[in-house]
Amino acid sequence: MPLPKKASESHTIMTEMVLPNDTNTLNNLMGGRLLHWMDICAAITAQKHAHRTVVTASVDNVSFAEPIKLGNIVTFEAQVTRAFTSSMEVHIKVSAQNLSAGEAAVHTNSAFYTFVAVDQSGRPIEVAPVIAETEEEQSFFQSALRRRQLRLVLAGRMKPSDATELKALFGESGE
Repeated sequence: MPLPKKASESHTIMTEMVLPNDTNTLNNLMGGRLLHWMDICAAITAQKHAHRTVVTASVDNVSFAEPIKLGNIVTFEAQVTRAFTSSMEVHIKVSAQNLSAGEAAVHTNSAFYTFVAVDQSGRPIEVAPVIAETEEEQSFFQSALRRRQLRLVLAGRMKPSDATELKALFGESGE
C-alpha cells in the first residue's frame, strides 16, 4: 500500500479567462466549457495525489448558481478529499471575477469528481490514503464515504441495502 499523503499536497488552483469562443449568444460561459475546465483541474489534482494517470469515473451534480460572463476570470480550486482503493474523490470550487470592473470574486459552482488511477494498460491501481488535517478536510473526508455509496447505488454498482453509511444517515428503515 502506498504511504498516506496529506490532502493539502493535492491542492490545485487553475485560472482561465472567458473568451468569445467560450460563450453562448448571451455572452455567458457555456456549461460544457465550464465542465471541461473543471475536469482538467480535478484531473490535475488527482494526478498530484496518485502520481499516475487518472481517468474520470463520475461527476456529481453541478448546479449553475451564477452566470460567468465574457471577460471574467474564472478560478478553479480543487483538492482530493478521500482515497479509496484505486479511486479518489476531488472537491472543486469555482469562482468568477470581473477584474475590469474591480468586482470581488463570486462563487459560481462546486462539484465532486471521482477519478481512478490506472497503470500503463489502463487497469486500476492502488492509491495512497488521504490524511485530512484541517477541520474542513476532516469534514469532507468523513462525508466522502456517504457520497461514494450514493454514487455506487445510483450507478447500480451497489445494492441500497449494502449502503451502510446511507442507512445510518436515514435510519435503518430508510424512512
